[in-house]
Amino acid sequence: MEESLWNDYMKILAVTTYNNKLYKEYAHRFESTYNWDFPYTVYNEDDGMMEAIPECKAFVERNKNKFEGKDFLKDFWLDGVRFCYKVYAYTHAIMQYQDLDGIIGIDADSVFYKKIDADWIKKHIHRDNCMMSYLGRGNHYSECGFLYFNMKHPDIQSYANRMKHMYDTDGIYNLKEQHDSYVWDYVRKEFENRGTKNYDLGDGKAGHVQARSILGTVYDHTKGERKIKGRSKEFRG
Repeated sequence: MEESLWNDYMKILAVTTYNNKLYKEYAHRFESTYNWDFPYTVYNEDDGMMEAIPECKAFVERNKNKFEGKDFLKDFWLDGVRFCYKVYAYTHAIMQYQDLDGIIGIDADSVFYKKIDADWIKKHIHRDNCMMSYLGRGNHYSECGFLYFNMKHPDIQSYANRMKHMYDTDGIYNLKEQHDSYVWDYVRKEFENRGTKNYDLGDGKAGHVQARSILGTVYDHTKGERKIKGRSKEFRG
């Protein structure tokens, strides 16, 4: 990444992941509307990601048949392969771009409306004493369509390595659920039990927590069937 792409005040990178099929379905809206004041990078599963992260390719090959015969709508929480790509993308970025101040992991079914900059992130998302910021939903698993990683925090590299290790060793299959939100939460809580602080952006309630948060004023996460319309009814922007 060229130095000129970043604000001198705070270097932030947004990271997303998709494949060619998903680009045609909805991720093209991500690219055509992205207007935030820092660069983004794409990990494309069909174009370079597997070569850049061979551990991801190996995980998929080992486990691609584990979800066979299951219904995604009923059993999505068991589909470790479907949700592995952004874990490998985000952890790779955290390890690759260690000179940054922050990394945003954001789903490709996002549509952007209000332009924000590093000052906005500093005010609303970043906390110097917190390793990451996330959208908590109380006793329900977090909404991980948006994650913010404080790259200056002393635990962030260990967190990324621990997350990657859970997939490299198939450790996620020892957990109750295998979707990425559950795994991000599981490892985050391991770190919190050792004293690491994190910042909860959510309101502790289930449902579309992103739309109810401060993030819901600047972009729309068109998750699930919202992709069909390209807009969430809950969006407040």
